[in-house]
Amino acid sequence: MTNDRAPAGRTVPEVLSWRAGVHPDRVAIEVHGVARLTFAEWEAGATAVATALRQRGLGAGDRVGLLFGAPDWVDFAVAYCGVQRAGGVAVPLSDRLAATQVRQALEHCAATTLVHGPGADPRTAEPVPGVTVAELVAAGTPAPQPHPGPGVRPDDLAQILYTSGTTGRPKGVGATHANLTVAAPTHPRRLALGHSERFLHAFAIGTNAAQTMLFNALTAKPTALTLPQFTPARFARLVESAGTGTVFVVPSMAIELLNSGALRGRDTSGVQLIGSTAAPLAPAVAARLATAFPNAVIVNYYTSTEAAPAQTTMIFNPARPDAVGRASAGALMIADEQGRPLPDGATGQVWLRCRHPRAYYRDEQASRATFHGEWVRMGDVGRMDAEGYLYLADRHEDVVKSGAFKISTLEIEAALYEHTGIAETAVVGVPHPVLGSTVAAVVVPHPHTPAADVALPALRAFLAARLADYQLPTRLLVLDQLPRNEAGKVLKRQLVSQLEQTRTTAHSHHSEGP
Repeated sequence: MTNDRAPAGRTVPEVLSWRAGVHPDRVAIEVHGVARLTFAEWEAGATAVATALRQRGLGAGDRVGLLFGAPDWVDFAVAYCGVQRAGGVAVPLSDRLAATQVRQALEHCAATTLVHGPGADPRTAEPVPGVTVAELVAAGTPAPQPHPGPGVRPDDLAQILYTSGTTGRPKGVGATHANLTVAAPTHPRRLALGHSERFLHAFAIGTNAAQTMLFNALTAKPTALTLPQFTPARFARLVESAGTGTVFVVPSMAIELLNSGALRGRDTSGVQLIGSTAAPLAPAVAARLATAFPNAVIVNYYTSTEAAPAQTTMIFNPARPDAVGRASAGALMIADEQGRPLPDGATGQVWLRCRHPRAYYRDEQASRATFHGEWVRMGDVGRMDAEGYLYLADRHEDVVKSGAFKISTLEIEAALYEHTGIAETAVVGVPHPVLGSTVAAVVVPHPHTPAADVALPALRAFLAARLADYQLPTRLLVLDQLPRNEAGKVLKRQLVSQLEQTRTTAHSHHSEGP
């Protein structure tokens, strides 16, 4: 009798070998209309890539950049596991990054090789030599041995993922194999997302959300389904397709999908789970998702590139609309600036506990400020109630300090999303000569919304019944769209710059209040 149980203390290639042995013909990843990858093909491709990389001189612990776009998920998955099987460290990068950003990442981690998709320009990474997955597979097939290269251990560095850089220059976050596989199942009957034949997402390679999807493909029951280019219409068609029981989004994607009308007339009854990650999901948006997907549980996941796989999870509950979830016992803490735990209800720094924690690569000073043993400082301000539910006040750097008040931009954004004329919004603090800072709102109106309905006096009147007077915006900027990075996060520093640039521009969309 064969033993399907996986060994404990695994590496990523070992998890792949286990899945290939248990489910060789099952499709792990499908890029709609482009390519499909079974577990047996994933295993064979990764082994061939590993063989070729070792033949090219890749040493244990060498960093390898992986530059791929949305159509390249199959090649990316093969390259990712192939690098690790050869003993290297995978560094995922989106082809949507600017050439300077790619070079900065490769220089920072001292990458020795770049593996890239067919559409990427390898000159972007010069002088790091580039090669495609197809070239590596051709050179490494047939493999001289099943698992070439040095022995890879669970505590070895497996991945460096660069943060989104919304608050400064991106940092490289290193994760070991033990960190990446800590939640991997050990028996085929315990695979996650068992209610689905396929789970759908459209996350950009190189983001933490995308890495979560890669490991879902590796460890969960359903096939990972994505598309070569996200549009609301294409995404909505796949939502309706047979077997799509789970859908993962980031809030910006959910808002675009809902606002586009692409779901109108679609049968969404087969979707049983909507998972949102990367940023807090505004209660009004969660409520709209619940209406659009009547049979789905709406779940918000709160984590970060630094803290993963630690997270809180929150099933949307109208009775607790602002809560972002609970963590397992002893895995969530609210602390003061010195890291000392605060009592229930007190507002302070949010910390999550992570087994096999991550660390900033080649940045000990930043690591000391963020990582303390198994505890990870999230960079958010929040409170925890007596039942263990977490409520975020704001990102630490986004809190608006206005006079004697500390103002949450998340709370104002949640209230603005209740306005029927607003499609998207972001709130920032801008300099004020007396108060230090004051609140500014940036809004994207729905098409055909009268300008008067989203003018500053109208918005202040709308918010007056929902917020304190000191929380009301005193400045407004109306845009056609919000600036976002490849992970879908709003670039708030860019908005502050735009507000300052338009401060004295006459006849612009920008206006000021009292």
